[in-house]
Amino acid sequence: MTYIDTSALAKWYLPEEGSEEVAEYVQANRPLSISLLTKVEMSSLLARRCRVGDLTAAAKGKVLATFSGDIVAGHLEMVPQTVEAYLTAESLIGAHPDLALTALDALHLGTIVAAGIATLATADTRLARVAETIGLECHRFPSK
Repeated sequence: MTYIDTSALAKWYLPEEGSEEVAEYVQANRPLSISLLTKVEMSSLLARRCRVGDLTAAAKGKVLATFSGDIVAGHLEMVPQTVEAYLTAESLIGAHPDLALTALDALHLGTIVAAGIATLATADTRLARVAETIGLECHRFPSK
C-alpha cells in the first residue's frame, strides 16, 4: 500500500508541473492511502488558491466534490490517525532536528508508520528525505 501526501495528491486534481506523472502513478497504484490530515490540507490548499486567484470558487467546489467522490469510491482509503501516529510523529521530530520536519509532515509520517505502510508518494523534497531516512520507500514527483 502507498500513502500519497497532499503535495502529490494536489497534482492529481489540479493541472501543474508533474500532473501527468501523478496521474499515471495513481492509475497504476490505486487504491492509495490518505488520512484526515490530507483532507484538511487539501481544503486549505484549495482555499488558498481561491484567495490568490489561481482557482475559481466553482472550480474549488468541483475539485472537492471529485476528491470526496474518490474517497467514497475507494480510490483513496482513509488511514486512521491513532495515538500511536501522534506519538511517532513527536518522536520523529525529536530524532531528526536537522531536517526541520514540520508538525504536519511529522503527522503524515507518524500515520504512515503506525499503519504499517511502506511507501510514500510525495512532491515534498524535505518530507521525502525524512521518509527515506526512517526506512520508507519513497516515490518522488516534481515539486513546484
